[in-house]
Amino acid sequence: MLDPGAPLLAVKDLQAWYGESHILHGVSFDVQPGEVVTLLGRNGAGKTTTLKSIMGIVGQRKGSVRFETRETIGLASNQIARAGIALCPEERGIFASLTVEENLLLPPVVKQGGLPLEAIFELFPNLKERLGSSQGTKLSGGEQQMLAIARILRTGARLLLLDEPTEGLAPVIIQQIGKTIRTLKQQGFTILLVEQNFRFASTVADRYYVMENGRVVEGFASSELDANLDKLHDYLGV
Repeated sequence: MLDPGAPLLAVKDLQAWYGESHILHGVSFDVQPGEVVTLLGRNGAGKTTTLKSIMGIVGQRKGSVRFETRETIGLASNQIARAGIALCPEERGIFASLTVEENLLLPPVVKQGGLPLEAIFELFPNLKERLGSSQGTKLSGGEQQMLAIARILRTGARLLLLDEPTEGLAPVIIQQIGKTIRTLKQQGFTILLVEQNFRFASTVADRYYVMENGRVVEGFASSELDANLDKLHDYLGV
């Protein structure tokens, strides 16, 4: 059982490689239970690689990634998923030939607590309308993103890793994604979010970490946001 006050996820001195390319250079941060934490940074800063390294889907990784009370750095990606971590990738990974319902029913339940379809449809009513008739390729970009998030909610994962969930989406869909993230937080989910859209991140995040060149170079809480806007402008160009 997790000690009171202990982080749900603790990353320390995480290093990662793709082949001979050394991408992460000692990344350290933590995520408390029930938080929404956002990794900010320009393209190539190492944000997506950090999520993939937590899931164990990079070529090589070193350091420490503790989830709950368990060290996961030596585990295979399927073991990490069964521990209760789920990744919603930037490319969404929708099965194009399957219907919405088939996409939702395909993922295995890895832990108790996955959302039933009724709860999924409360979060994403658009998906209910598309349930049996629409294949993945016939969904809009926003509907595909909703389906990608909905699919990992079925697994029972406690920690959700969301990689650029608003990229390329219309403003009205971005607002809906933000509402969904806030609802999931209220329901007890913990979320680690990668975003380049700082304005969106500022509506959902409790804390921020800024990445640059494979390192965490800044960290602050949402209550400190105003005091750090100039730094953020320099780091992100917002």
